[in-house]
Amino acid sequence: MSLLLEPNPMQIEEERIYATMGLTDEEFQLIKSIIGRGPNYTELGLFSVMWSEHCSYKNSKPLLRKFPISGEHVLQGPGEGAGIVDIGDEQAVVFKIESHNHPSAIEPYQGAATGVGGIIRDVFSMGARPVALLNSLRFGELETPRVKYLFEEVVAGIAGYGNCIGIPTVGGEVNFDPCYEGNPLVNAMCVGLINHKDIKKGQAHGVGNTVMYVGASTGRDGIHGATFASEELSDASEEKRPAVQVGDPFMEKLLLEACLEVVQNDALVGIQDMGAAGLTSSSAEMASKAGMGIEMNLDLVPQREAGMTAYEMMLSESQERMLLVVEKGRENEIVELFEKYDLHAVSVGRVTDDKMLRLLHNGEVVAELPVDALAEEAPVYHKPSTEPAYYGEFQAMENYVPELKDSKETLKQLLAQPTIASKEWVYGQYDYMVRTNTVVAPGSDAAVIRIRDTKKALAMTTDCNARYLYLDPEVGGKIAVAEAARNVICSGARPLAITDCLNFGNPEKPEIFWQLEKATDGMSDACNVLSTPVIGGNVSLYNETNGEAVYPTPVVGMVGLIEDIDHITTQHFKTAGDLIYVIGETKEEFGGSELQKLLNAGKIFGKAPSIDLTVESKRQEQILAAIQAGVVASAHDISEGGLGVAIAESTFGPTSVGANISIEGNEVAALFSETQSRFLLSVKPEHKAQFEAMVEAKLIGTVTEETSVTIRNQQNETVLHASVEELKQSWKEAIPCLLK
Repeated sequence: MSLLLEPNPMQIEEERIYATMGLTDEEFQLIKSIIGRGPNYTELGLFSVMWSEHCSYKNSKPLLRKFPISGEHVLQGPGEGAGIVDIGDEQAVVFKIESHNHPSAIEPYQGAATGVGGIIRDVFSMGARPVALLNSLRFGELETPRVKYLFEEVVAGIAGYGNCIGIPTVGGEVNFDPCYEGNPLVNAMCVGLINHKDIKKGQAHGVGNTVMYVGASTGRDGIHGATFASEELSDASEEKRPAVQVGDPFMEKLLLEACLEVVQNDALVGIQDMGAAGLTSSSAEMASKAGMGIEMNLDLVPQREAGMTAYEMMLSESQERMLLVVEKGRENEIVELFEKYDLHAVSVGRVTDDKMLRLLHNGEVVAELPVDALAEEAPVYHKPSTEPAYYGEFQAMENYVPELKDSKETLKQLLAQPTIASKEWVYGQYDYMVRTNTVVAPGSDAAVIRIRDTKKALAMTTDCNARYLYLDPEVGGKIAVAEAARNVICSGARPLAITDCLNFGNPEKPEIFWQLEKATDGMSDACNVLSTPVIGGNVSLYNETNGEAVYPTPVVGMVGLIEDIDHITTQHFKTAGDLIYVIGETKEEFGGSELQKLLNAGKIFGKAPSIDLTVESKRQEQILAAIQAGVVASAHDISEGGLGVAIAESTFGPTSVGANISIEGNEVAALFSETQSRFLLSVKPEHKAQFEAMVEAKLIGTVTEETSVTIRNQQNETVLHASVEELKQSWKEAIPCLLK
């Protein structure tokens, strides 16, 4: 499209062209008052992406301010490419999670692949080497060809990108619920390691310093990707395919190595990934954070396609690109470094002191806007919030306690539910051992990566039970953080901090905004009590298809530090004769449970399980102390499916063992309730006294040589007897069967 065809400022206003870019009438008038005139087409494009929810958080900022963001170990909180936490010895861990939901709904392979690519860049833009990838995925039920296609392609896209770039995908979660049918959630997390001295920020300091564009050329892919991510999906979304970028992991591998080399060069002043909103967000944000301006000549930008306009270059979200600010006069050092990797490194502009973003193209000034207006001064909305009618109805319901005829059959059916079933079909496609630092591979509570040349390791997980959040977003928000912490504790680590990805429906609907408000309240409470500050993340709203919203799904990515690799613990029972303990009382809590969903044709209702964060914190501390004292053989948190599922999963390890268990009270609750803050541990007999002195736990059985699970009630009657093999078969074959 040539410049002649771009509408002029008068047409933009008269024909309300701004509305097609997601800006409201009020926002357009605000832009006019800020710049003192009507914006031209390019300037309008810059405002529309920077003021989208995806970039500005205009609907969620008031809620995000509630999160605790500092702590004694936090070196970098929200606001940069990724957050950073100190892990001692002048080392730090860098991590972040982000969504790529809308692109994955219409182009699942590239949508998922570029989600992985983008989050990796966020981490190495801080100067850190990425060491691990995780993800959190949500799909509809595996019953329709479309859901199966989305599932297969998203997993292939994650595997394709991660495997090619050579970063292990070590963990994550995959859940299935009907509400994700039209709008899958694809959240990607990256974890990196850095020495304190190498930390870099995305800031454009120093008047006269050079702005350099490095990496791949700019094409017309991903234009308006940030705006596309800030609207509901509909039947017309298929037409938005050009808004999905195309990734090249081999190019990114070169870019990663070049950037890790460039951060060692003191000519580098600042570095930022060109992610959402591409060249626009990286330039405006780097200038705004430093209190400076940037002037760029777009004729110098490496272009993949002929005749690109200023609008297209600034809004493209082509992948594998970074923006650097370099000391004036030292540009050649950077050019030579990037030439080794066969990558562009081009001087495209300079830092100014006027706080303006000025763009030149074909010898003319095509945009001139205040950087703060783009980056910081987007309007912030306090949206109306209304408690949904369903919430009151659920709270008023009688407590639902199902009755069962056959506990063994029920356990087998639960193990075959795709959310509980083995995810080996998924992680079998990921190279999780590349770089050979993976100590605990996918399949336990948390993944563990060792830190070379030290005795330390990092545990990491992603968690969220969105059904609980649907029933009660505040309680569900607490549980999401607490469950992540339980997984990290069970691996022998102390939780450090979280990154979150808040996936919700349309915030302009008061009931949805209420969910977001309550969920962030619950998460903030849990982060405060469990000492896990929020160091960054992403908000993904408008996850609706034809007006139907997904469950509120604030995914929590958590990293913990294992002080000594001897403390690493997994969920599987180890040796016959070991004692099996349960920590925590069981209540009759089935709201949002896997059993409720199984018995009610997918429907969930009633109250979410309750949680007391003080009790949660106390139990976590006791268990971590016992693990560090060397008296715990295995540890597993009791979550989806309850105790019955946790026992079965604990027998599916590398050692052939079974379990002999005694239960008390209501059999259905004892086996399948999803009461929170509970753990299943095994302990060697010689550690019995020391363990019981440290942890308030109840002895419920022993690990057996016979490979079967036998459960008896108080009257010593057998309520469940099954071979480990038949239970494992239900669990292992469920997903491959559904995909056939």
